[in-house]
Amino acid sequence: MPDVNRVCIDCKKAAEESGAAIPKRKPALNADGTPVPGNRCITHERARKKRRRTSARERNWSRTYGISAEEYWLIYAEQGGTCAICQRAKGIGKKPLCVDHDHETGMVRGLLCNPCNADVLGHARDDISFFERAIDYLTSPPAVRAIGRRVIPEQPEE
Repeated sequence: MPDVNRVCIDCKKAAEESGAAIPKRKPALNADGTPVPGNRCITHERARKKRRRTSARERNWSRTYGISAEEYWLIYAEQGGTCAICQRAKGIGKKPLCVDHDHETGMVRGLLCNPCNADVLGHARDDISFFERAIDYLTSPPAVRAIGRRVIPEQPEE
């Protein structure tokens, strides 16, 4: 079992550079409460994981879509910081907006939340007539044409 009284290497380095005393911090812990193997406190371990996650995401954007992190954030700003379709999802935190692209041409189109990317566009298979039918359905429902306007009766509370 790792030493629970170890000194965090990042805390030690910062203390040595500033001339301050080395702080005693809690070690990073697993879900079961045992210390994570390694030599960082919980604060620095979280920061390290966030940096690693961010750099992996940026490498994926570059490798898969050919865009840099700066270009991703330019697209994000152009869209007003929300999903281009639903305009609800902000894509901040652990779930950034997905880079959407045309599967035939490979052209990057914009940034979408996962439900809009996978469920809406994925289900429609980029078929524009799908969305035209959806608009027609919402503006002129077939049930109204067939039986007239009907409103769901209120259900009594039980």
